[in-house]
Amino acid sequence: MHLANPQGLNWGQRRVKNDERDAIDLADMLRLGRLPEAWIAPPATRQLRELVRYRAKLVQLRSGLKAQVHAVMAKEGVLPAVADMFCDAGNAQLDGMKLADAYLIRVESLRDLIAVYDREVAMLERRIHTELRGHRGYQAIQAINGVGRTIGAILVAEIGDVSRFRSAEALCSWAGLTPRHRESDVKTVRGAITKQGSTLVRWALIEAVSRYHGGPKLATDFHRIAERRGKNKARVAVARKVLTLVYYGLRDGEIRCLVEAA
Repeated sequence: MHLANPQGLNWGQRRVKNDERDAIDLADMLRLGRLPEAWIAPPATRQLRELVRYRAKLVQLRSGLKAQVHAVMAKEGVLPAVADMFCDAGNAQLDGMKLADAYLIRVESLRDLIAVYDREVAMLERRIHTELRGHRGYQAIQAINGVGRTIGAILVAEIGDVSRFRSAEALCSWAGLTPRHRESDVKTVRGAITKQGSTLVRWALIEAVSRYHGGPKLATDFHRIAERRGKNKARVAVARKVLTLVYYGLRDGEIRCLVEAA
């Protein structure tokens, strides 16, 4: 069975496009060894992805509920006393708020729903960690600053078998973190990153570098690039460096440069 990648077929300029022509072209590409094939993940990886992606979806929905609580507070002119309104101090403020009946009913309903989401997310996190408890690469990549259990699980599930990539550069290209490259004769144009591949992987990497910038060495690179090109480009550049470390961590079960530093 061969699964073709539609983005690599280049059928956009063809004058006639129908099922018969598509089948003939696919057969010719396969015969010539030019069929752009996509990787078919094994059942265990697909099940792990299902858990990881479902957890990410629940977190996204929970964030929307929390935003609604802040919106109700804004309607009543109540300012949050802390940055996280759902920690102990924030819950204490929510318990003591004096709101009109309609707003109070809505806030209480939202808080009940958030509690349900918290329970389900915690259950999924326990199950995911149990699935990956013996995974050497999963343990190794958590040595990177900013990569914990949650982000590590996203990277392991979405990347799958890292041996399908011939190099760390190929993995970065698959993740959509490399710039577009257009070259003709002596003219070369490099644009923004392609943003192909897994959106969840790119989100996880940007989230990992947003606070710690990948550790002392990569933080130096971040500040150097940020001064010259801006913080957004610096985050993408450091995220690409972190993904390079992830490649070796998943391939070897350890990240040697981090082990020597420790």
